[in-house]
Amino acid sequence: MSLADRTPLKPTGAHGHNSNDVDTAFATEVDLAAAAVALGAADVHPWSAEETSLARFARNQKALSKGKVQLLRDLIQAGFDPLGEAFCSLRASEQRRESGAIYTPDSIVRAMVEWGRAQRTPARVIDPGTGSGRFLLRAGKTFPKAFLVGIDIDPLAGLLARANLATAGLADRSQIIVGDYRLMNEPAVSPTFYVGNPPYVRHHLISTAWKDWLFDEAAKLGHKASKLAGLHVHFILATARIAKRGDYGAFITAAEWLDVNYGSLVRSLALNELGAQSITVVEPTAQPFPNAAATAAITTFAPASKRVTVSFRRIDSLQNLGSLTTGRKVHRDRLSGEPRWSYLTHVSAKAPEGYVELGELCRVHRGQVTGANGVWIAGGHSEGLPDALLFRSVTKAREVFAAEGVLDDASRLRCVIDIPVDLEMLNADERRAVERFLKVAKRMGGSSGYVASHRKAWWAVGLRAPAPIISTYMARRPPAFALNKADARLINVAHGLYPVEPLSLLASETLVRFMQTSVSQRSGRTYAGGLTKFEPREMERLIVPGPAMLSTGEIA
Repeated sequence: MSLADRTPLKPTGAHGHNSNDVDTAFATEVDLAAAAVALGAADVHPWSAEETSLARFARNQKALSKGKVQLLRDLIQAGFDPLGEAFCSLRASEQRRESGAIYTPDSIVRAMVEWGRAQRTPARVIDPGTGSGRFLLRAGKTFPKAFLVGIDIDPLAGLLARANLATAGLADRSQIIVGDYRLMNEPAVSPTFYVGNPPYVRHHLISTAWKDWLFDEAAKLGHKASKLAGLHVHFILATARIAKRGDYGAFITAAEWLDVNYGSLVRSLALNELGAQSITVVEPTAQPFPNAAATAAITTFAPASKRVTVSFRRIDSLQNLGSLTTGRKVHRDRLSGEPRWSYLTHVSAKAPEGYVELGELCRVHRGQVTGANGVWIAGGHSEGLPDALLFRSVTKAREVFAAEGVLDDASRLRCVIDIPVDLEMLNADERRAVERFLKVAKRMGGSSGYVASHRKAWWAVGLRAPAPIISTYMARRPPAFALNKADARLINVAHGLYPVEPLSLLASETLVRFMQTSVSQRSGRTYAGGLTKFEPREMERLIVPGPAMLSTGEIA
């Protein structure tokens, strides 16, 4: 659902009312439903059984005063969303997040609809998670002849959208469907403009049946789908299934799909069925989703388009949003070979004199994925293994934070088991100990799973050599860096920085000191919930002092 942002409402309506003259708050959701009925929600057909029941119950409540109804009407006609505001106030943010009810600031709604206007005039506009109808209201004013269709699973939101559309004078060319967008079978009307904010719901709240639907429907289009995908991915796939040549659209979603494994389906759809035109990443500082510290991605698309490039851009303020057509142009052939896309939105700042990108000094590699930490981190189950196969390792990000720039004591670190691929390398006693352990590891599931099945030998974790510098890469704070004087190995809770050319101890210390104090969260990607993540290639683009400055130990 896409609800209005919750900025204070202080407009003056057409009849001279100010929003402070009459209280626009509501005590209950039933009162809010009653307001929607009073504003003419019944004028937008057809109603669902759920809405009919809710409205019947609402009519039995105390009637709203004429003054309050008139104020609500004035506010809506002035371009505000008092009903959506009230909905957000009545429902706790936790409850709304579970159903994907996320607000969309008006500046983003306006930019997305304006992009649509610049393409062509649609015969129909569809918002797949309409909420209180903000996208449809804007589209209705922009496209005076287009038929407006909103879909939402929440009957109260359906009533609010109906009331807003009726009050705005759009009832005769509007339809609200209370149901699941994935089941939509409306007859094709071309061109259709798809616009909105598909609901963001994490996979663990999605039923197995719907996860199977995602997998099966993606396969029909020739794509692979992960059942770990969130609900917004389901909606994007549903759009790809029904959109036709001549249709077009603009969706705002969480930006995770640009990089995470489950996002490969969206990336593939963007390059094929959907025909992505542009991707604009909006930093959390711009509050694309008010009250949610998350990075957003606005994606515009035109199915079956012949465009050979996709425009990429990143903004940190909604004032910089402007047109959705500008940005760095990246050829589709390159995108098809890239497993992650968000770094393409970063424009490298011109390094000050004497500074370089970190990648010129170090290659950044993620720590090793074990596939089963409970098996491969040593414990009681691994007693008797030779010490030569146990490696002190960073297994928790907090161990890097606690190091405060220098990890020089490995005694408190846990050991990771790393057995060679060729067991013939071991002597007889070591071989017997390893074979005993491998029987235990098998019972614990160490030989099964994706990671184990793709190793040269399922028991060979393959730890990298110790990295001279280590860093965290995901937290609700900037990453921490530390000199690895303890020669600790890493699993995938941290990154290792490996110098391209040897760095002196002084240069390494200076580099760590600089990054500890100068790297901000803005250089990474922020997920829903406020976690900021740095992929290895993103970290390599950090601007740091060059070799000459590092060798002196002095930084500006």
